[in-house]
Amino acid sequence: MRDMKGAGGGILAIIFACFLWGTTGTAASFAPDISALAIGAFAMGMGGVLLVLNALKALLKDSALLLANPRILFVGGVAVAIYPLAFYSSMRLSGVAIGTVVSLASAPLFAALLERLINRKKLSPQWLASFTVGAVGILLLALGKSPSTDGASSSSIGQQLGIVLGLVAGLTYAMYSWAAKQLIERGVHSKSAMAAVFGLASLVLLPTLTFTGGNLFVTPVNAGVAVYMAVVPMFLGYLCFSYGLRYVDVSHATLLTLLEPVVAMMLAVVVVGERFMGMGWCGVGLILISLLMQIVKRPGVSATTVEAGA
Repeated sequence: MRDMKGAGGGILAIIFACFLWGTTGTAASFAPDISALAIGAFAMGMGGVLLVLNALKALLKDSALLLANPRILFVGGVAVAIYPLAFYSSMRLSGVAIGTVVSLASAPLFAALLERLINRKKLSPQWLASFTVGAVGILLLALGKSPSTDGASSSSIGQQLGIVLGLVAGLTYAMYSWAAKQLIERGVHSKSAMAAVFGLASLVLLPTLTFTGGNLFVTPVNAGVAVYMAVVPMFLGYLCFSYGLRYVDVSHATLLTLLEPVVAMMLAVVVVGERFMGMGWCGVGLILISLLMQIVKRPGVSATTVEAGA
């Protein structure tokens, strides 16, 4: 019973994180003169610093366990460092909708492949069905956005490069989620696991602001956007996500994050004024069905439950 409650709380925590992450595109639209590299490096870098500060006691307690798993730490840190650069650059080249959906639609597949190849976990029919429905939905969501509202590069090569970078973002997202989950399963507290990989990435990301961050604080609006991105979607979002990973497999967690582009779409319509065709709204419906397929009557939930620090 406790495991079921923990799994439910973990799912809700990941869904809440998706809502926070879904605000990043709308927030960034208020500061268009900040480069994609700068906003990504600052948001993830400062978010990592905040995660470390929040988890100092847990990090000290888990230091021996963390140092005993240097390869996992390295993989997680490198993946976190690459992810924002690939993700935000993908949106700049191919447009917010395409960049977001390619990144997030590919992440569950990469996560499942990692768990299958490394952890030898089988892919359930429920996961395969949910992924198929979600992938179709995410494709319809991307195709259902009017080209006139998409800030994509007009170059075909730029579009293709943006899609490739979106796939890189999806892979690195799955990699650092997998790394954090592996640390948690080895007894590291969930806060320590996420703080460790993000803290390592911060050592790489923050120095790049010397070359890319000239516009971050030139106006109050730019400063507000930068601080918001670091504190709310990154710090609070990944705090919730790390909690969710205590109880949810990476492949299931990344499927739940398909909710993020739906949130981003709603905000784009209501706040930014972007418009979507009927195809896009059909995609939203399929994504929600995909989420329900993961949440309702998931067999074997308790088998994947991991108590942090256990």
